[in-house]
Amino acid sequence: VGGAYFLSRLPQPYGMFLGLSGHRLKGGDLKHLGIATHYTTTENLPALKADILTSDRSSIEDVLQKHEVELPAPFSLESQDEMIKHCFSAESVPEIIARLQEDGSEFALKLVKGLRRMSPRSLVVTHRLLTMARSKSYEECFAMEFGAAHQIVRSGEFTEGVRALLVDKDNAPVWNPPSIEDVTEDMVQEYLRERTRIWEPLKLN
Repeated sequence: VGGAYFLSRLPQPYGMFLGLSGHRLKGGDLKHLGIATHYTTTENLPALKADILTSDRSSIEDVLQKHEVELPAPFSLESQDEMIKHCFSAESVPEIIARLQEDGSEFALKLVKGLRRMSPRSLVVTHRLLTMARSKSYEECFAMEFGAAHQIVRSGEFTEGVRALLVDKDNAPVWNPPSIEDVTEDMVQEYLRERTRIWEPLKLN
């Protein structure tokens, strides 16, 4: 919820990389990318929690600094940094995949394989949402995602993904269209169009 807002504001193009690939970060990586403000160990959590519960709001920063420790390892994607920046700064999903294939490294080709398994429409729409989110407020991103999520459910792509992963468990979703290259601009616009006749626009105030 609101993911487009914070992902679009990470050091670019890491937001695009995470939003499209679903790559899982390690704990320290969250601090490296600015998603987290502080880092501590699991062992410190009980003491940190106790201090937070007995502190007033004005001293929370002091409490966090008290329990913060040095990051245990460098950024886990440091060796892939140049590749990620080059490939995921492309202006479209097909171009991202083309650059990954051109890179040819094991990590890049694993990303290609993962992207090719995902819903083509969802990938292209996610790319568009993250691109648009850079110039939008949190409220605007929230409303934009709300509309897109509604259309994803209506389109059947979400249902098909659930079927393949959780119901039949065949891990063989039948996407429509079947390839990223077949996603048209009209399809993308369906996810960005307001449908005031179906629901009231999301209001956050």
